Amino acid sequence: MFAATVLTLYPEMFPGPLGASLAGRGLREERWSFETVQIRDFAADRHRSVDDTPAGGGAGMVLRADVLAAACDHVGYDRPMLAMTPRGAPLTQARVRELAAGPGVSILCGRFEGFDERLFEGRPIEPVSIGDYVLSGGEMGALVTLDACVRLIPGVMGAASSGDEESFESGLLEYPQYTRPVEWEGRMIPEVLRSGDHARIAAWRKHMAETDTRLRRPDLWERHSGVRVSTPSGAQRTDRDEQT
Repeated sequence: MFAATVLTLYPEMFPGPLGASLAGRGLREERWSFETVQIRDFAADRHRSVDDTPAGGGAGMVLRADVLAAACDHVGYDRPMLAMTPRGAPLTQARVRELAAGPGVSILCGRFEGFDERLFEGRPIEPVSIGDYVLSGGEMGALVTLDACVRLIPGVMGAASSGDEESFESGLLEYPQYTRPVEWEGRMIPEVLRSGDHARIAAWRKHMAETDTRLRRPDLWERHSGVRVSTPSGAQRTDRDEQT
């Protein structure tokens, strides 16, 4: 069973959305397990202090390495231990697949000005970021990371092929999707999707995935194709692309 542990100062934030929808059903069906660990329980002083002022001066407070290491040691390192921090490597679908295929994951949630850097020198902890922006703490990042993993656990998402063609699984954005009604506010579902010709549909979807990735995420396209592209600011897909 995939086992998830979140180390946090705010365990009341969990399981949150992970207790609903498909992830929640998988949790109730014991396809995965979840627990929280209160970091403050590992503080040594009577005030249960987990942070202190930054060495060298500056605003805010820094999470103490000794307290965090004690919490992490309690959980153990038989599963990957991640730390949510904007200083970490970006989380990718490839890394999510690796985590989901393993025994589970432990996630350490940052707060305040972040972690004492010595924590990463002294313990096997992987710094991870979910994007180039700043949140109030790592809890939201932990929820995102776990949702991405849990949906890949067999039996959680339903049909085994449901996620095969989604964005990032092949290194590309997913092709655009449509459903009924056929016409909405004068806009039609592309004719090719109504043709019943599965070969044409597959070719169209491949073309649209490549086109949208090249225009919207040139960074992904460069990694996928190995060719550097220059996309004008504000470039949009054309109607011809839509109908190809």
